Amino acid sequence: MTDSRHVRTGGSSGDRPQDADHRISLFWRIAAVFVAVTIIWLVIQYVSRAAFGTDYDRAGHVVSAVLATVLTVPVVVLARRVLDRRPWAGLGLAPPRSAWQSFLIGTACYLLPAAVGLTAVVALGWVEIALETSLSELLLLVASLMALVFLYEAFPEELVFRGYLYHNLATAYSQRLAVGGQAVLFTLWAVAIGAAPTVERVVIFFALAAVIGMIRAITGDVWACIGFHIAFQTVQQVFAGGWAGYAFVVTNPGTLEMIAFGIVPLALSIAVLEVFVRNDVDWGEPESTL
Repeated sequence: MTDSRHVRTGGSSGDRPQDADHRISLFWRIAAVFVAVTIIWLVIQYVSRAAFGTDYDRAGHVVSAVLATVLTVPVVVLARRVLDRRPWAGLGLAPPRSAWQSFLIGTACYLLPAAVGLTAVVALGWVEIALETSLSELLLLVASLMALVFLYEAFPEELVFRGYLYHNLATAYSQRLAVGGQAVLFTLWAVAIGAAPTVERVVIFFALAAVIGMIRAITGDVWACIGFHIAFQTVQQVFAGGWAGYAFVVTNPGTLEMIAFGIVPLALSIAVLEVFVRNDVDWGEPESTL
């Protein structure tokens, strides 16, 4: 596949912090969106616990997923119009009708190496997996879980972190710094909302954000990031109970999650991406100022 990135001007410094374009500073724009999204997720968690209890509840999952997208999208729209004073197109979110190629590429970047990891741990005898439901029911569970992952995690999180925050950082600094900066912000956000309570989880969140940030830089399309995120979360969750119940019985689920579905795909995903997308990113240059 040839270069699938959006047209970029590259090398422009028109959005650097020192520019006097009558906008508030980059720091405050990023801080405003980061704080708003953190508050949104804390409110969602509070509502879910108050209405559905602390144990997993399918209805609570659905409500939380809908709230995440419904509350987050207006924040980004307002931030882009009022704080950035820039067109929506600059965020790298192509219209859905033309986004399927990038979405599928992002999905493949996770699923292909995850399949390799799964095959390896099963062949080595580290993990045993048994399907405890019918194939038709499993397909329905996976399809519905993908929809929830899209609404609760993949779309709002990618819109904020690899869309709004990455773009603002990348138009002011180099894309290398933007990838690292959004990864730090994503990890801090995970800590703030209680999703990363341990050092191990902090490392996972940072590594995941760094990889997806590189996908954003290479493809120039947030839909590739959304595809990767949906694949990652769906595969992780379908084997972990919750929405899918106990569709699978897994021995050594920690090994499956950490190695097959974590370390292996995160380590190989960019190599897979480069098979589909041939684009030499100048990591030392900023992104377009659109």
